[in-house]
Amino acid sequence: MQNSPQKKKRKLGINGFGRIGKLTVWDHVQRKYFDELIVNIGREAGTSIEDLAHYVERDSTYGMLHGFLYGHQAKPVVSDLDHTNGCMTIDGIRVRFLRSFRNPAEIGWAENDVRLVVDTTGQFLDPTLSSTHPKGAVRGHLDSGAEKVIVSAPFKIMDKGEGIPDDAVTTVMGINSHDYDPRRHKIVSNASCTTTCLAHMIKPILNFFGPNKMLSASMATVHAATGSQMVLDRLPKAGKNDLRKNRSIMNNIILTTTGAAKALSLVIPEMEQIGIIAESVRIPTSTGSLIILVINLQEEISGKPIRKKMINQIYRQVASDDSNGYLHYTDKQNVSGDIIGIPKAAAIIEGHETHTRTAEVTIDMEHVPGIDKDIIFSLKNDIIRIPVTQVVVYGWYDNEMGSYVHMLGDRVVSIADNL
Repeated sequence: MQNSPQKKKRKLGINGFGRIGKLTVWDHVQRKYFDELIVNIGREAGTSIEDLAHYVERDSTYGMLHGFLYGHQAKPVVSDLDHTNGCMTIDGIRVRFLRSFRNPAEIGWAENDVRLVVDTTGQFLDPTLSSTHPKGAVRGHLDSGAEKVIVSAPFKIMDKGEGIPDDAVTTVMGINSHDYDPRRHKIVSNASCTTTCLAHMIKPILNFFGPNKMLSASMATVHAATGSQMVLDRLPKAGKNDLRKNRSIMNNIILTTTGAAKALSLVIPEMEQIGIIAESVRIPTSTGSLIILVINLQEEISGKPIRKKMINQIYRQVASDDSNGYLHYTDKQNVSGDIIGIPKAAAIIEGHETHTRTAEVTIDMEHVPGIDKDIIFSLKNDIIRIPVTQVVVYGWYDNEMGSYVHMLGDRVVSIADNL
């Protein structure tokens, strides 16, 4: 009797071990999809493998790893620490740490039998750069042996004259995940936590009313602190012109920028013709963020008026029909702490706070560019009044584990299934 061939182990490479890197380990330990996780730190950490274990099993935001996996009565799940080989076992999943190279091209994914890599460093975001770039580049992962790379941030192309290469794509799960072509794409951006939430907030409205009725949109995200911010005030580095990023996040509300609007048009192309203004405010919380979305819709005089009940029903229905569970709807009154850790919740619409207001916008046709004068003269009245409804929608998202990392994990598994 012949032995059946041994099933090949599924391995995932993770580059970086900061907030998203560590929580990605948590996520995939929970999923049990991969047999082994290879985490590249690129340097020594602490004094021993015990220090790595200490870091991975404790989290100031989400608590203990075993509690996250099995509840507060669970026992620790980290075992088999091996300092020589940089390994440990986490709830039955082997996790190995590489500590030699920071440059993606030098990591050696092929030597570790890794075909799929998630880069969580936030450092290698330009898919146009050559793998031989002196500071390293995301394409270095491909030279190092990976077949596919998923970047846990939006692409950031330094040369503004360059477009996104043909083998790269930006996707948000549940929005345009089908745009990923396994035959063509090698580098995939999973966008950002804010873009993910915004896309799931705006898509239901866009689908219901159509792009022609959406006159304008704007958003502001009230966002938790990130690792790039300062605990205490610090002198800015040479050439830095945003002085606010060097101020203490513990003591301040800080105005900053977001690339969510630019990334949104990559995953919802219709938004390119509408346009959207996006702003960001950082606040002193560790996670749990909020988007305030404002949309101006053109009313139809003969149609059903756009009111709060209609908007909430749109979201309620989409959330009910969403088999992935990415969009949530609630009539409850929440605070940011209530939404931390809710799995796969790209956006949690707080229907209690939805608002609408309809007013007439007055347009003097003589001042509208591009309209033939004869057409204006043929009108009985060159002053036109258009009913416009302003809609305000609030959407929560856990910018770390609950929303972004869980959905990043879904993206990883969907690509791994096609390798």
